[in-house]
Order: sequence, then structure tokens, then C-alpha cells
Amino acid sequence: MDIPDWRREPLRDSLVAFVRGCAALAKQEAWQPVCEAAASLAPDTPEDGIAKFFERQFDPYQVINADESTSGMVTGYYEPLLRGGRARTSKYRYPIYGVPQDLLVVDLSSVYPDLKHKRLRGRIEGNRVVPYLARGDIEKDPAPLKGLEIAWVDDAVDLFFLHIQGSGQVQLDNGERVRVGYAEQNGHPFRSLGRLLIRQGELPPERASMQGIKDWARRHPLKVQRFMNENPSFVFFRELPGDLPGPIGSLGVPLTAERSIAVDPRVIPLGVPVYLATTWPNSPQPLSRLMVAQDTGGAINGGVRADFFWGFGDGAGNQAGKMRQAGRMWVLLPKGYAPPSAVSSGTKS
Repeated sequence: MDIPDWRREPLRDSLVAFVRGCAALAKQEAWQPVCEAAASLAPDTPEDGIAKFFERQFDPYQVINADESTSGMVTGYYEPLLRGGRARTSKYRYPIYGVPQDLLVVDLSSVYPDLKHKRLRGRIEGNRVVPYLARGDIEKDPAPLKGLEIAWVDDAVDLFFLHIQGSGQVQLDNGERVRVGYAEQNGHPFRSLGRLLIRQGELPPERASMQGIKDWARRHPLKVQRFMNENPSFVFFRELPGDLPGPIGSLGVPLTAERSIAVDPRVIPLGVPVYLATTWPNSPQPLSRLMVAQDTGGAINGGVRADFFWGFGDGAGNQAGKMRQAGRMWVLLPKGYAPPSAVSSGTKS
């Protein structure tokens, strides 16, 4: 394939991620033959055979931004482990909420096809639809969402970052783990805590990683809630089966560590392979890898923009928290497949 460093890294895990996504992607007729061909490969197919499969089946199209540039931002996310319990205690005081019954979600695509991925969220007050409660309103005392708690955790900052990651696991004192995943959102825009801390002079830009923000929060406990409330976006969760191989992404299939990315679905269709050429966190070392677009995120907007899923636990979190790299992207589409309008900015390499 005419893309940089093709075959630089092994493709087996990329194939596994793509086949996993075919559970959703193969519902589209155009993708059925490719998904069937991928599933038919023997488990012991050598790397050369896997590479030839992608070369025979796909053509690459470089993704270009609205301003015709070819480079964009690549960040990282992961599945954290929090400590908590099923009931509130003096130790576990911060709730993970399920979806409120009064949350109204309006899908506009049936009326306005151009707004396919746009949903309005709010609640009914009298005979009017009004914005849903913002983060600061939800976290007031007395709690307006009392009774919707899935679990309680011991750290408000870790919980805040759980909202940003979109999924995680909670370690209970009895040894059980509870896996939670994104279910809905309150409809308010996401605002970066890191950018706010930089703007307010609380952190220098080079310290505004996840690790740097957590360190700042530990040192300024009286300021934390006020700054967190500046991000009005609030995520509601659902409990997931504990035996899944990974958290569930927006495509509806489990994510694969270091092979799944979140994209803007208005530009890149979910489920498609995406070749990503970037660098390792805080490093000039190339990271060129075939990924699969299997998730979305509130801060992931535009053409060349991706969030790299690093997996579960502290090691993955260390990489995710530091990742803010420049990158380029190529969408892989089946041969003979006309690029949809959402990726018409892509050009065949």
C-alpha cells in the first residue's frame, strides 16, 4: 500500500479488531464480502498473508482537514480502575450515575438527514424543553439524581477522568469488579480542564497532562470542584458484563487495546480500518499502525483527529495521559467502493 511505513508493525491484532467490528459493519451490504474474507482467514495465517489480505481488499484514502491540511491531533484514552463500593460510606462518597428517566434525547436525523450524528438532550419543564442539568447542578447537595447510583468511588478527580475516558472498572472491597461504560450524556459541551488551568495560570502547558492535572488537584483540594464544574458536560453510565474483552465503543463492539481509535463519525465512518501515522507519547519515535475506527468522543471533532485507545489499567493510563501528538490518517475502503460524502475530503493514495 502506498502509505508510510506500511508493514512496519504486525497486523494480526489489527485484523482481530477489524473482525470484531464486523459484527456491526457487516450489516452494510458493501462490507459483507470483505468481512467474510477476513473471518475466513486461518488463525495461523502468517503476517505476510494478513498484509496481502488488506492489500487485496482495500484502497487507502488520505484524510484531509477542511483547510486542506493533512496533519492533526492524536490524543489517547484508556479504561481506568477506580476503588469503590455499591453503597455510600464515609470512604466512598462520589457516585457513578445511571441514565436519568427525565433525560430527553431527540434524534434529528429523521427530519434533517444532514444532522445524522446530532442529538439534542434536555428535559421537560412544564410545556417546554429546557437544557438538562449541568455538572455543577447534578453534583449539588441534596443530590437531584439520588437513587440512580451504580456505584460509589473514593476519589472525585478519578471520577471526573472516568467521565472523560467514557468507561472503566470499579474494584469493590469484596474482590468483585464492576465494569461501567458510557450510556448517555447531559447535552452540555465538553470543556477541557487542562486548557482552563493553563488559562488561569494554575498550570504551565507542559504540565497539563492527565498526570499533571491530578497532581495539581491533590495539592489544591479546595479549588478542585470549582474548576471541574467549569466543564458542564456530564456522563451517565451503564453496567456492563465483566467478562467482555474490552469496554464497548460507539460502534457497539468491545474495543481492542492499541488497535481501536475514536474518530469524528461525520468524517470517518465507524468500523473502517484507519492507518495512523503518528509518534509515541512525548517522543519523536514513529508510531505507524493500522487501527480501526470503533469509538467517538465529545472532544473528537474534525478530519485528522483521533483518540488512541491504550487499554486497561495504570500502564495504559500513563501512555494515554501523555499522548498529544501530531498525526496523519488514511481510511481504508473496499476496492471499488466509492468514498461516502463524509470522507469525500479523502484522496486515494
